[in-house]
Order: sequence, then structure tokens, then C-alpha cells
Amino acid sequence: MENTSTTLLTDRCLLDERATLDNRNTESLVAHELAHQWFGDLVVIKHWSHAWIKEGMATYTEVLWTEQEYGKDDAAYYRLNQARNYFSEDSSRYRRPIVTHIYREAIELYDRHLYEKGACVYHLIRTELGDELFQKAIQTFVQDNAHKTVETIDLLRALEKSTGSNLLPLFDQYVFRGGHPDYKVSYSWDNHNKLAKITIKQNQAKDSDKLSETNLFDLKIPIGFGYKPDKKSPETPGNFKTFTVQVNEKEQTFYFPLEEKPAFISFDVNNNILKTLTLDYAVAELKAQLQYDSDPISRIYAAKALAKKGGLEAVKALSNALKNDSFWGVRVEVAKQLVRVKLDQVFEGLVAGLTDSDARVRRAVINSLAKLKTTESYQVLKPLLEKGDPSYLVEASTATALGEIAATHCEDKHLVEQTVKLLKLVMKEREGWNEVVRSGAISGLSKLKTSEDALNLILKYTAPGIPQALRLTSIRALGSISTGQTPTNTERIVQRLEELSNEAFFLTQVAVVGSLEQMETPKAMDELQSLADQTLDGRVRRRAEEAIQTVQGKIGSEPALKKLREELDKIKKENQELRSRLETLEAKSKSSKQ
Repeated sequence: MENTSTTLLTDRCLLDERATLDNRNTESLVAHELAHQWFGDLVVIKHWSHAWIKEGMATYTEVLWTEQEYGKDDAAYYRLNQARNYFSEDSSRYRRPIVTHIYREAIELYDRHLYEKGACVYHLIRTELGDELFQKAIQTFVQDNAHKTVETIDLLRALEKSTGSNLLPLFDQYVFRGGHPDYKVSYSWDNHNKLAKITIKQNQAKDSDKLSETNLFDLKIPIGFGYKPDKKSPETPGNFKTFTVQVNEKEQTFYFPLEEKPAFISFDVNNNILKTLTLDYAVAELKAQLQYDSDPISRIYAAKALAKKGGLEAVKALSNALKNDSFWGVRVEVAKQLVRVKLDQVFEGLVAGLTDSDARVRRAVINSLAKLKTTESYQVLKPLLEKGDPSYLVEASTATALGEIAATHCEDKHLVEQTVKLLKLVMKEREGWNEVVRSGAISGLSKLKTSEDALNLILKYTAPGIPQALRLTSIRALGSISTGQTPTNTERIVQRLEELSNEAFFLTQVAVVGSLEQMETPKAMDELQSLADQTLDGRVRRRAEEAIQTVQGKIGSEPALKKLREELDKIKKENQELRSRLETLEAKSKSSKQ
């Protein structure tokens, strides 16, 4: 809590040596709350609808700290993940302007639009002004409004006063209306005329809305054309040429004269614009971008597009990046994308990443191996949990992964029993910092939806007196495991969640809502409605009401959907095996012809 002059922090911010390996959350929180001494305490908002001024800046300060302490690549990746948090809320829950007077309770505004999108808007302002003028503008705003209350218009006035720039068009697009640009970019090369053709489409219409003049974005976007390093001096970066274009229509095509065909295309150089992006380039350009683009976010976009293309060539390029990319964040994202290519050869590429020096990369690899859902993945991961890892989070991910894989082989009772036994041992022996490892084991147990032993163990850790972090994880896990349990056990789960819903603590109520939302019984809806009626917290009430709609959508259609999913998974597996063989045969054929 950012009290004036004295910030109060939870004891969960205290780290031991192992926790510092791959956890920067404490640093980010300290930076965030420290920023509130100016944004929120010295300068106070006049109305709740303008809370983004303080929360957006405090959240952006996390980016500024990351940049100062760890460098620009880390800051860019941190900002990308902030944007993703906002994108998730925008796509799955609701879209709203950052500044709005439409709400039932003010606390509802304290969401991902307010924090993360607000932070991205501050970065847009910095991009528009440059670092020097941005700092000057922020100082002017704080000094002119110290010990006063402010609205968004006061920030606009300070920006114009200090820099002479009118940023109202930017605010109109990102602050006073909802949404963000969703671009699809395609490229082709005209060798005869030496022209690069770039076509840009805006696709940000939501639900049944049609894209119109009112929700088109009007932005200046830098487009870069890059070349591979000289073979004689590969350590020297290749040539890079940038053009800036005005993108303001539903579909636009631009032609760029170049001396030779570029190796890759970088849309929105340095990725400063808040946007979603789909790249429609050929495999060759995507491979070159993944390997040579200096911006890590551009390499991440290339990896995503490559995975979507699929094929053995994509697997090789992604596997190479997982081994060799210089930035840990790119390696994390490559591991996530590699598993999306439905070929058996992916396994070998991922396993190589288990020895990565960065714990965050190892964790991403483990999560991807879990998604393969093969016994081979299980056999690779089991020794890792038994032996342990320097990182708490890596151990936790491994525990969860083993439960996830075992759950897909539920017909193998020995494997399920073996997994429960192993995770039970983890629960007994691996207490530690913030209960991270044991929480991972609880998540793994929750995947074993038909196991009564797993359920009984989870229920044990929802009792009062259990460390808060572990208890909240266990409460959420009840909803996950419920979908495969017997009617009697499902009733036990509902009764336990009903008891827990009577606790007044905000995080407990949120965990209960998250658990009930995963269930497939009308009784879950009854409990959610009861919680919505009795809670004093507007955030809980809104989440409970949204969860009712989710459960309602599941009931009735779920048995048929489950059967269809099972049949579809079987077909997908068979197709994957066939494609893998075909890719191998084609590769051998090409090799023999050469």
C-alpha cells in the first residue's frame, strides 16, 4: 500500500537466495509503489475514472526500472508481457476506454486496462516525444500539480506546455476509446523493379462490430528492411533501412525502392506501438528475421509466424533459436512456439533446452514438454523433479507438468498412482519460499481429475492455518479436479467451496470464484450467485457474475463436447505421426537429390 512517505509491502516480497534466480516481482513491486509517492500521493486524481494517470505511470515505472537495471531487451520484453495482460482482458472479458464514467463501483476500474494499458500509453508518449522531452514533460506535470487533484486533461496540458506537442489525437485513440490496432502485414518482392511491397490490414473489429472510420487507428509506423551480415565479417550487423508510413485505412499497400531484396522485414521497428500483429511472410524471411533482427520482440513475432507455418524447416529454425538466441526472453517464447508445430521432431528440440543456463527458459521448455503429453516427456521430466533444480519455479513447473502428462494417460493406473505418490512426497518434503514448489505439486494433482487420492490431498491443504499461498492454490485446484470426479466427490467439493466463500478475505473469495468457474454443475452457479449477493467487494461481485455465465455455457453441451474433443485429439495425433514421417521422407529425398 502506497501510503504517503511510507510504503507497506507483504512479507511475500522477502526473497531467499534461490528465489532471486528467476524472480523479479519484488523489485517491480517496490518500483511501482515508490512511483506512487509522486503519482497518487503528491499528485492525486480528482475522479476514479482518471486513475490510469497514477496506476499507469506506476506500472510503467516497472519498465523503467527493468531498463535501467537489466537493459533495453529486458525492458521491451517486460512491456510486451504487460501488453499481453491487457490483450487477454480485452479479448476474454471486455473492452472499454481507459477513461470512462460507466461502472457500477469504482473498484471495477482497477483492471488490466487501467494498469497495463495505461503503462503502454505512457510508453507511446515517450516514443512520440523522445526520452529528453518525456522526462521534461513528466517533471512539469508533477511540479505544476503538486498537492493538487488532477484529471487526464491536466496531463495533456502539461505535455503541451513542456514540449509544444498536442497529443490529443493519441489520447483520443488509446485513452478515450477502447481497443488497439490489430495489424496483418504481408510482403512480396518485385525483382524486376526492385520494389518491396507491404500490405497492411487493420482487423480490430470486436465481436459483431464492423470495422469503420470510428475504430480505425491513424498512426505513423516505421518499417525496416534488413540484410544478413557480410559473410566475410559475420560479427558485423547487416545493413538496415527504415521508412515511416502513415497507416490510417482498413487496407493499404506501400511500395519501397531498394537496391536489393531484403533478407527480412521489421514492421514497427523497435515495437513501440501498442498493437497485436500477424505476419504473413514467406518462411525464408521469417527465418532471417528470427536470426538477424536486433529487436527481440520482432524475433518473437517471427517465431510465432514460423510456428504457424509449421513443417520441418520451421522446427529446425526454432530449435536453433532455442539453443543460440542471445536473449533469454526470445528463447522462452521460442519454446512456447516450438510445441505448436505438430511434428514429433519437436521433442528433440525441446529436450535440448532443458540444460539452458537461464531458469526461466528451462521452465518454458518444461511447460512445452507437458503439452506434448507423451510418456517420453514424462520420462525426461520425472528425474528432474526427483533430483531438484536450483530454481523453485522450475521445480514447481515440473511437478505440474508430470500431473498434466499423467492425466492424459489415465488408463495407465500405475502411472497415475506413481505420480500421486511422487507429488505427495513433494508436499511432504519441499516446504520453502512462498510455498512455490508445493503449489506446483497441488496444480499437478489437480490435473489428475479421476483420482480420489489426489482430491483428498488437495482438500487437506484448503484448511485454515495452511500458508496463504499454498491454501489459495489448493482452493483453485478444487475446481480443476472436479470435472472428472464422481457425483459424490463433486458434492464434497461444492460443500467445501461453500464453506470457504463465507470467509471475508478478498483473495480467498477470488480463489473460490475461480474454482467454481471451472466446474460443470448447476450447484456451482448457485454458489456463485450467493457469493455475488453477499460480497462487499465489487471486483469479486463482477467476477462471480461473469463466472455464472461461463458455467452456464458449459452445462448441457459438455458431455457431447468432451466426446468430440477426445475423437479430435485422436485424429490430431494420428495426423501428427503421418506428417512427421512425411516430413522426414521429404527431407531425405531432397538430401539424396542434392
